[in-house]
Amino acid sequence: MCGIIGFTGHKNCVPHLLDALSSLEYRGYDSAGIAYSTDEGIRIIKTSGKIEALKNKIKDYETAHCNISGDCGIGHTRWATHGEPSDVNSHPHRVRDLTLVHNGIIENYAELKESLAAKGYTFLSETDTEIAAAQISLRYSETSDPIKALHKAAEDIRGSFAFGVIFDDYPHKIYAIRRDSPLVAAAADGCGMIASDITAILPHTRKYFPIPENAALVIDGDEIFFFDRFGRELDIPEEEVTWSTEDARRGGYPHFMLKEIFEEPHALRETFASKMVGNLPAINSKILSSRIGTIHIAACGTAMHAGLFAKHYIEKLAKIPVTVNIASEFRYCDPLLDGEDIVLLISQSGETADTLASLRLAKSREIRTLSLVNVAGSAIARESDEVIYTCAGPEIAVASTKAYIVQCASLYLLALDLALKRGMISAESAEKMCSSFVRDICSGISSVFDYSVTEKIDKAAEYISARRHVFYIGRGIDSHLCTEGSLKLKEISYIHSEAYAAGEMKHGTISLIEDGVPVIAIITEISTAEKMISGIREVKSRGGYVIAFVSEEIADKFEIPYDEVVSIPCPSTHAHLPIMTALQLMAYKCAVKLGLDPDKPRNLAKSVTVE
Repeated sequence: MCGIIGFTGHKNCVPHLLDALSSLEYRGYDSAGIAYSTDEGIRIIKTSGKIEALKNKIKDYETAHCNISGDCGIGHTRWATHGEPSDVNSHPHRVRDLTLVHNGIIENYAELKESLAAKGYTFLSETDTEIAAAQISLRYSETSDPIKALHKAAEDIRGSFAFGVIFDDYPHKIYAIRRDSPLVAAAADGCGMIASDITAILPHTRKYFPIPENAALVIDGDEIFFFDRFGRELDIPEEEVTWSTEDARRGGYPHFMLKEIFEEPHALRETFASKMVGNLPAINSKILSSRIGTIHIAACGTAMHAGLFAKHYIEKLAKIPVTVNIASEFRYCDPLLDGEDIVLLISQSGETADTLASLRLAKSREIRTLSLVNVAGSAIARESDEVIYTCAGPEIAVASTKAYIVQCASLYLLALDLALKRGMISAESAEKMCSSFVRDICSGISSVFDYSVTEKIDKAAEYISARRHVFYIGRGIDSHLCTEGSLKLKEISYIHSEAYAAGEMKHGTISLIEDGVPVIAIITEISTAEKMISGIREVKSRGGYVIAFVSEEIADKFEIPYDEVVSIPCPSTHAHLPIMTALQLMAYKCAVKLGLDPDKPRNLAKSVTVE
């Protein structure tokens, strides 16, 4: 998730820009840059890599030329989505008479680029941001008014954005506009600022202005003016931060894990914007367009559970056989790999050692490799034949939440794309399935945060946190959700839990059920609901305490013998991921009730880079 900073006033902006960018490092990034006003015009210094690399580049410039100084500037930390991490793809971007930084994704950048090229615009980078800068430049050439240009360009653009802009004609002012992506403004000590996170302004002031959706603003020294799309000035009340710096980084949430759970709808929108054209899946992969034998998925932990989700849909929709392998075992079990097979590696960090080893095994046997990772430029991304990036943004809590949801969503679109390419479904069917999937899971996950649902999740967590053993049961794809839900609970609350396919209960597990033992039953599949209910009755007859996580459709259609129920208002067809969000939230609440830090579970690391 990119970071934006802007600073203008009577002070040298450069050190303030660098300090602010450092405060935004936690958001995750792969390049950084600044632009600042000088008597000779706007100067840009940017580089791939970390902020330390940017600082070194600035030192080299100062050694060769002169000390860097300017009273107005913008800065950026970039998380690559369009174009690999590189100096040229880094922000800020300059197009003709303006310089711009951007957070978000421009969904219609391809059609805008074609239109702009016809008007004489040329482009240096692979980014959607440079297209946005050119569109604003075009509108500025028509209006000669920065505020009007920003609003008109915003009407042309589909997607999410927060723009910080310096126009050559107004080198001491910062202009900005936002939609969906975060941005705040502040003024202190004769200077004005914009930032994508309050963390960046806290060294200067605790007071700030929340920037409304689709509102444009200009900062001139410590004066800030807001305008709606009709050019009318807006009166935005100033607010005050009551959090610590660490709290600000968490956006006011008590823990990163909770923040990241609540970020899932946004992360999904970013993912869909990057992997769909219109209402059709558009996975950019030559490998997936070729002949495929078997897809072998290799991954660890939560990513492996996303692989189980993928197997269900790839086999169901595309009719391609899929194996799912724990990466730490894959290279030691002498896997049967054929020349037409694909090895699909899934990793949030892109650095997971066992998954990387599986990748290298596949390449040593000349098997094609495709990776699904969240970090551009990571080892797995670099070494794979092809890579698909998820758009989760940085995930700081050790227990993966939004990264898993985004992995599953990406893999569902991959399955649909494969089915379409292989002629298993028509374009019309794919469009319907894709649009309903996007609609249902975004609204379904958002509904998990409604009080009527969270109240029930809290009640379930109250019961579970007082127990030492928990069982999860489900059938079909629900059994895969059980596996991930169980992992979430045990890794942050330290409560022992196990997940079983419900049909296996009679083959031994049911002997462990006794009075008061919590059994979490997941039901989203109408075809197996009656069999699940039969299993639940057996659990109840032995004293088990059943907490059912179901779609509203299932709850309305079947009489379920539960002790507690968490019903999600989402069609059963796509209720899996919203229910997973509910399970993540329940695990989080259990940890908090036990006085544990859910962000930093004992003995665990975010990225496992050793075997």
